[in-house]
Amino acid sequence: MPEWPMVALEDVLRRHNHWIELDPEAEYRQVTVRLWGKGVALRGVCRGADIAAREQVQVQAGQFIMSRIDARHGAFGLVPHELDGAVVSGDFPCFDVDTGRLLPGFLFWLSRTEPFIALCRGASEGSTNRVRLKEDRFLASRIPLPSLDEQRRIVARLNAVDARLKTRIESAERQEAELAAMLRNAFVRITAGSPRAPMAKVAPLVRRPVTIEPGATYEEIGARAFGRGLFAKPDVRGESLTWQKLFWIEEGDLVISNIKAWEGAFAVAEYVHHGKVASHRYLTCVADRTRLLPSVLCFYLQSPEGLGQVQAASPGSADRNRTLAQDRLKAIEVPVPSLDAQQWFEQLQTKVGALRAQHAATAADCDALLPAMLHNLFGTAAC
Repeated sequence: MPEWPMVALEDVLRRHNHWIELDPEAEYRQVTVRLWGKGVALRGVCRGADIAAREQVQVQAGQFIMSRIDARHGAFGLVPHELDGAVVSGDFPCFDVDTGRLLPGFLFWLSRTEPFIALCRGASEGSTNRVRLKEDRFLASRIPLPSLDEQRRIVARLNAVDARLKTRIESAERQEAELAAMLRNAFVRITAGSPRAPMAKVAPLVRRPVTIEPGATYEEIGARAFGRGLFAKPDVRGESLTWQKLFWIEEGDLVISNIKAWEGAFAVAEYVHHGKVASHRYLTCVADRTRLLPSVLCFYLQSPEGLGQVQAASPGSADRNRTLAQDRLKAIEVPVPSLDAQQWFEQLQTKVGALRAQHAATAADCDALLPAMLHNLFGTAAC
């Protein structure tokens, strides 16, 4: 980072105190500020009578706004044009930017750096759950301030990269939607008119109890909701277990959380999961590969129709009370197309999986690009 002059924030920010009395019958847009530099957004629209305070601060586009409570967690940003005239409580200090010295765009990018967040942490004090930003301390803090021309060059460069990244993300989202639609349509084709069979016949429940030994370490796995696959849990020591039971997992098992199955918390175990364990809260079904491939079974159960059957097999009213009943799981009817059709679909899934892995790697590179540029431009001790 070049040797830019350091300037106190109070020299370039001025507190905005435009309080308005709320009309009980009028509607007002309310502002929220997301954590970790995720920006300023619409919290909601409500009548003045439904807002506890009789007065609120009316904000203007381009102002810098912060959460007094969560500034130390990156909750600040610029008010967007679509929220011009919205209202906030006094817990959200709002500042006019002296555009003759500091460009709002430059402040936007500077505020997304770790040194700026550290500045806000240093300006906050209080006990646990009562930490608040001290405004005078914040305004006394100093930031690097290059010339307006240099600010314009920096903002233009970062905005251009940000726009390209957003275009790439939008393209990836469209491609993902197309891939998902292609798989859905292909599955409909291969299962059209196919016979059906209960899970008990084509993917029976199989449990392999672990004989727990004190001193042994067991690698435990779990299943994420919404079809997001399996994940590694912290290892478990045998002597730490009392009444809990563990069960062995093998490659190809359909691993099902019996308390979150209704949210899609199940997936097929891969090679990396072979030989690991799951708690008694997990069920394992083993597909008869002469009739039904595990990947095809899982795809169906994650579909709206299949997940509907899983939810119907999980009685209860709310969250952890919705436990998957084993007898109902066994009775779920699943389509059983020809093995040739299933193998073709599994190959298609593999190709789609490879494309998704490429997209994920590209997304990770994109996520790292802007932070790297900010680090390069502003350094680690910018403020």
